Amino acid sequence: MSNGTPLGDFLRARREALKPHEVGLPEHGRRRVPGLRREEVALLAGVSSDYYIRLEQGRENSPSPQVLDAVAQALKLDAEATDHLNRLCLTASQRPRDRGETAVSRQLLQLMDGWEHTPAFVVGPALDIMAGNSLATALHSGFDAFDNLARMVFVDPAGREFYQEWERAAHSCAAEIRAAYGHDPESARIAEVVAELSAQSEEFAALWQLHDVKGKSQEGKHLKHPQVGDLHIAFAAFTVNGAPHQQLVVYQAEPASPTATAFETLRAMATRPKQAEAVQR
Repeated sequence: MSNGTPLGDFLRARREALKPHEVGLPEHGRRRVPGLRREEVALLAGVSSDYYIRLEQGRENSPSPQVLDAVAQALKLDAEATDHLNRLCLTASQRPRDRGETAVSRQLLQLMDGWEHTPAFVVGPALDIMAGNSLATALHSGFDAFDNLARMVFVDPAGREFYQEWERAAHSCAAEIRAAYGHDPESARIAEVVAELSAQSEEFAALWQLHDVKGKSQEGKHLKHPQVGDLHIAFAAFTVNGAPHQQLVVYQAEPASPTATAFETLRAMATRPKQAEAVQR
């Protein structure tokens, strides 16, 4: 994904995203680098310039929690980005053992199957759709394939029409995969998806290089289905017990709203069997 280290790439991107005036530093003359200089981050964090340079270059492998907190404050990282910074400093032996993408459990498939009025699906770390109920499949029927949320947003032409707030959806996808990458920088599947999307979408490639980190929010979404029109939904995402790399995503409509009526229309139009099925890639 890069010629540097995951930690160094993250620190460099966050440093370059900050302007001197945002951290109370004077901004005199012309700067040869975007954002802050390494020496300025070191000053703000209370560490030596040489130490910070080694950290950003990947030559300092065991920074203390105090140093990481100081660097996080200097770079004005929020809680999620700070957690990401700390995860990037873990050694392979300190990371939870990767059990791979286990199949979605039969119990969870049955649970989603029972939600006839609610679209629900399961995504993996790279935003692969691992399973979905019939209403979720009908909701995304305008796409070439209901297989990976990031591919659907950035590559499938239907994405820009379906996601009415496309820029927000695009930023969220890149930030969510970046967060998953922090948990498992050696993930072959994340590397594959990032490489494919970077080659096919300049917008994804640019967002990926920002190193923004954010898990799934609970904000509403404005979608537009090619057959039932505008949809205003609330959604929630839940980590699956026993499979922490899986997330259950549930879309909901306000009772008696036009979106609830549209969901009923989609349910009636659905031609797939009712039982939720694991997606085969």
